[in-house]
Order: sequence, then structure tokens, then C-alpha cells
Amino acid sequence: MSGPDGPVSVGLGPALRSGGPPAQAELLVHNLACLYTCDPAAGPLGRQEQCSIAFVDGRVAWIGPAAHAPGADEVIDCAGLIGVPGLVDCHTHAIWAGSRSGEFRRRLAGTPYTQILEEGGGILSTVAATRRASRDDLACLGRLRLEGLRSHGVTTVEVKSGYGLSPDAEEKILDAAWDCQDTVRVVPTFLGAHAIPEAYRSSRLRGAYVRQVIEEQLPRCAELADFVDVYCDRGAFDLDESRAILEAGRALGLSVRAHAEQVSHTGIAAVAAALGATCVDHLERIDSAGIAAMAAHGTVGVLLPGAQLYLRDSAPPVDALREAGVPLAIATDLNPGSSPVHCPWTIATLACITQGFTVEEAFLGLTRTAGQALGRPELGWLGACSVGDLAVFAAPPGEPAGIDGLVQQMGAHRALLVVRDGTVVLRDDAL
Repeated sequence: MSGPDGPVSVGLGPALRSGGPPAQAELLVHNLACLYTCDPAAGPLGRQEQCSIAFVDGRVAWIGPAAHAPGADEVIDCAGLIGVPGLVDCHTHAIWAGSRSGEFRRRLAGTPYTQILEEGGGILSTVAATRRASRDDLACLGRLRLEGLRSHGVTTVEVKSGYGLSPDAEEKILDAAWDCQDTVRVVPTFLGAHAIPEAYRSSRLRGAYVRQVIEEQLPRCAELADFVDVYCDRGAFDLDESRAILEAGRALGLSVRAHAEQVSHTGIAAVAAALGATCVDHLERIDSAGIAAMAAHGTVGVLLPGAQLYLRDSAPPVDALREAGVPLAIATDLNPGSSPVHCPWTIATLACITQGFTVEEAFLGLTRTAGQALGRPELGWLGACSVGDLAVFAAPPGEPAGIDGLVQQMGAHRALLVVRDGTVVLRDDAL
């Protein structure tokens, strides 16, 4: 076995090391040219060559040399192909109705997104369309988008509400997200604090909306969500409002995360980290105090190069975050306006080009670190204690088997095989 820097030893979980291959597996993905386990016990990427992976009862039962593979009820020959953990898209807004393509024309002509938002466009135009849509319509649209992500090897997707901005509509969006669990593993997030609705945008009334989020929306939606999120920024919620909403969500048992320091610096990154946030996202304008707070509390930074690109924004301070030891994940931020990006591999390429990620950092940012951002340490890697999620790709034409070509060549990579919880959920006819 060898990796980018020469031979590597791959450490598997205790059960895999001590038990050996099972007498009979349910599924064997066989004879991979290379497999990246991202096992935290195996170095950064845990690369193996000419190997196979066996699944029993929905979990990884064995990983090892193809020559020693066990028998299996189903064997899929993947000679010459690349295996990776099921990808984790840890920040999306994948449930919405309506179109924002006209707004795209305005931004191309130079109108700032914040101006569009303050004029009732942006998020607010999507809110109007989403409120009109039925739960079934939203689930159908969401499922189509999530199937697109799955076709690129994604098996887990964080999905936010936030295009309802009323108790009924926020609940409807989260119900629709749960309806999509048959497509990918959905991690739902309550984001009623995504924008101030048009009816509450006067300074006299905005406090009433904050109270509605805390006293009505959160109690109705808490059982449908894993996280509470807030958009703290110019034109959205201020620091005190954001803190109150996050504290209310935490009191109801939700994990904390936040849209932080994107358009302007607010201080929410440090506040969210102190509240125990698993991640804070965007970070284009985070300061040294925010970085120090994230590092001190083990908070993951989720960077969103699609939004940076579409909004023609500057990059977050990746060097400072890295130097402080802040774990870095990346995500599509799939949404109708500021990041209509449907391919995680495109995001990996952009993270390297526009934000200074290494290939290894970008790959881990879509796998193990993305799972960490969701507070789900079993996601984004392959081993005895991981979920049984695998995606298999062909190298781009002329490229050797490995992640370098998948990251360097932007966005054309479709999975030939996707396994979720040990079950094949996508299989190309070529296999």
C-alpha cells in the first residue's frame, strides 16, 4: 500500500483488525484500484490499493487486500476504480420553491446581494414561493436535488429550513426534508432566523418576529430538527437577537450552528463557539478573536466557496484558521440564489483555487471533517465504527486512480456506485 508520500500503514478499527474477514458478507465491493478510508487511526487519508470492502448488517465488516476477500451474497467488481467514503454535504438549503435566475441577471449588472435582500428580493422572494408550495411539492423538488447530490457520491446532506419564516411554513419545510430520507441521510436544521419577513421589517416590529421564532417556531419545529441555526449579518439578525435564538434552541435540545461573519463582522462566530456550536459557516470576515474562540471550543469552520464565487466575495482567512488549528470543512451551500451549486467536487476544486486548500484538506472537508461539523463522528470515513457508506468513481480519462484527478478536474465526476448503510442505492450500468 502506498499514498501520496510513499508507503502508508492503514489502521482499521479494533473489530476489523481482530475479527478478520467474515465467513460470508452480504455485499463485497471488490478489487478497487485504491480506497481512501479516511480512518482517523490510519493517517490523513488511509489509502489502500488493490483492496476490497465487505459489508454485513449495514456496517463495514472488513477492509483488506482483494486476494483475501471473503465470499459475499453480492459481489461488485470495481477493478481500476476509486473508492471513497460516502461524501457529506454539511451545509445546504435544498428545500425551496421558485426561481431566482432573474436576480442573477441583476447581480451580474452590479447590484449587491444585500441591496436585493433589503428590497424584498433574495431570500424573501423564495419565501413567498415556498409558502405557496405544498409539502408534497417541496419534497418532490428536494428529492430531485438530493438525487443529484447522490449521483456525485453524497450520502449525507444537512438540509435547512428558513424559506418559510412562519410557524406553519417552517414546519412544512422540515416535514418535506424528512420525506427525503429515502434519497440520502438527511440531517435537518431549523433556520427560522434566516431573514426578517417583509411584514416585520420595520424597527418597531422586528422584535415581534424574534419572539415568534423563539416562542412559536422553535417549540413546533424542535422535534423535527437536529440543529438550530441563525443568519447573523447586516440586513438579517443582530448579535443579541442571534444569541437569544441560539440559546432558545439549545434549551430545547438542539445543537448550535450559525451563518457567521459573511457580509460583515458581527462577533457571532465567537458567541456561537462559546455556546458549544459544532460548526460556524462562511467566515469571510472573521477576526482573530473569533478564530481563537473556535479553536478553543473545537468548533469546525464550514467554508462555502460557491457563495464566495457567486457573490464575488473575498476568501475567508484560511491560513489563520489553519494555523490556529480550526478544523475546516467545505459544502455546496446549495440554494436558489447565492450558491446554486449541485456538485461537491466542484466545491472541492474551488476550495483549492479560491481559498488555498490542499487537495487532502478539500477531500477531508467533504468527508470526515464534514461529519465532525455535523457532530456525527461516524460519518465520512470507513471502518469498524463508521456508517457503511461508500462511493466509487472512475478516474478522469488519462488520470491515475486517486483523488488528485477528482479534485483537480472540476465537477464532471458521477459515481458509478453508491452504498448507503451497506445497501446499494445507485449503480451504473457499466458495473
